[in-house]
Amino acid sequence: MTFDLHRDLEERFLRYVQVDTESDADSTSVPSTERQLDLLRMLEVELQQLGAEDVQLTDYATLLATIPATAGGGEAPTIAFMAHVDTTEAFPGLGVKPRVHRSWDGTPITFPKDEALVLSSERSPDLKTKIGQDVVTASGDTLLGADDKAGVAIVMSMARSLLEKSGTEHGRVRLCFTPDEEIGRGVDHLTPGDLDARWAYTLDGGNTGEISSETFSANMAVVTFRGVSVHPGTAYHDLVNACTLAAKFHAALPEHARTPETTKDREGFIHLYEMAGNAAEAELRYILRDFDNDRLAEHGKVLSLLAETMQAAHPRAGIRCDIKAQYRNMGQWLQEDMTPVEIARQAMRDTGLEPVDEPIRGGTDGSRLTEKGVPTPNLFTGMHDVHGPLEWVTIQDMALSVRTCLRIAELWTEA
Repeated sequence: MTFDLHRDLEERFLRYVQVDTESDADSTSVPSTERQLDLLRMLEVELQQLGAEDVQLTDYATLLATIPATAGGGEAPTIAFMAHVDTTEAFPGLGVKPRVHRSWDGTPITFPKDEALVLSSERSPDLKTKIGQDVVTASGDTLLGADDKAGVAIVMSMARSLLEKSGTEHGRVRLCFTPDEEIGRGVDHLTPGDLDARWAYTLDGGNTGEISSETFSANMAVVTFRGVSVHPGTAYHDLVNACTLAAKFHAALPEHARTPETTKDREGFIHLYEMAGNAAEAELRYILRDFDNDRLAEHGKVLSLLAETMQAAHPRAGIRCDIKAQYRNMGQWLQEDMTPVEIARQAMRDTGLEPVDEPIRGGTDGSRLTEKGVPTPNLFTGMHDVHGPLEWVTIQDMALSVRTCLRIAELWTEA
């Protein structure tokens, strides 16, 4: 490698996380927020400066580029490496002030913007294996944005290494940076033809060595309640309060089962993530998740049956449950050909890591891209405790991810 990888990763990552790129689920524009274009345009310029070919920021806010094959890799299939630029709207992402805890000594990490906040190995067990590494956190009042700017920095440092001809033989490599992954729209407009790769890898995973060939299957449910609005002073035997109906509906669901806080591993859930309304009309929004499509359908039936039961008990009200498909477990397609997964596993072993197969209790851009016909497993970035103020990553783990990606590109020339 012709440059200091750790220094390059750190410089990129610290710069990228300071660009506010929150997505917005309530927006109908593409991208959902203009601020995502700030980072996409920055990356566009950097790729051009590195010498990438076919650099294109599409009208659907996806940045694409090509790294040509080396002389010895011309027969290898085209592969793509992907990351998303947006961060979640679940916690503030504006004004990120990253802090590097150099050669971390194992003592609890505190935050200047929130003195009550403490990151320790008791709170985050994986942290105990990172003593001596450079741990990066935010300052306590924002998330860090490692999800997925760690992935963005990894792909960019990998691209620099390949473009500076560091000795890695590889086939044609495509780079792809998407918006709006956090709100499930990252590849809404990306076609396999635009990506122009036989296989792809998302850099959107957690601890070192993790590789994911399975995700949740996902639906969304919207339950609406239409009441009868009457002045409360004259409402006797007349008012039908939509908010009360919504509260009764959610209270009727199993309290200690099928919720995120009571499920783990391969268990699915029903999650109420948003509620709004007044006496006249109220709405509950749920996400439904499971690794098995039949069990996912059962979660929907629970809500639909409860809506029907409550409608029968309250004939003057209007109660409706609408369920919309979001994405499906990419494992149902990847299991037909596990070659990209096997190559990633071998690359990790060659890098000195033991691969860990970790089904994702969530989704990635790869979920829907796999469904569209481009098998796309997910690789580790080193990010931990994402979507909150305790989010952290180490520069050393990100470097291991870059080396894994470089080895993947090399192994495809031998496949």
